[in-house]
Amino acid sequence: MIQTETPTLHAVQAEVSRLREELQLRDQLVQQLSQELFRLVKGNANFTPPPEVSERHQAQMRVLREQLQGVEQQVTFYQEQITSRDDEIYQLRQSVQELTERSRMLEQVVQELPKIYRQKFAERMVPVREKVAMLQRENRQLHAELQSVSYRLAVRSRNITRVDLPTFSRPRGGPIPTFGNV
Repeated sequence: MIQTETPTLHAVQAEVSRLREELQLRDQLVQQLSQELFRLVKGNANFTPPPEVSERHQAQMRVLREQLQGVEQQVTFYQEQITSRDDEIYQLRQSVQELTERSRMLEQVVQELPKIYRQKFAERMVPVREKVAMLQRENRQLHAELQSVSYRLAVRSRNITRVDLPTFSRPRGGPIPTFGNV
């Protein structure tokens, strides 16, 4: 938006400068002419132009006055435009300043993002680390139980080759009866 308006703004400013120079040149010429006229009239008291020359001069003066009025209208118009452009420039500068401040703020936020991200990530990792630690403890416990069960199974599987009979305690009384007397 600013880039497209900048050439137009420069063109208007250049046009205004050119018109101001033309106006200054015309003012100088009018001043020189009036000084020259004053000098001629004052220096020659008998100076009275002939009536036909005077009418011709008056006609030229009317034309010059009309031209001067046209130039004054143009100057007024351009002054209004200059004032309007100055207001617009002021508003654009305010806008640029606000946007620059906002840009700086956003740059600062962007620079702080990695730090904030690390902090938030670390905060989110705390429960995950606790869960991992709990799972590792549970894993070690289960692994120990598994080794214990594996050991018991290994011991049992070695005893399978031999029949595992229950053992009874012997009565302390007499000898074991035999079926030979029957």
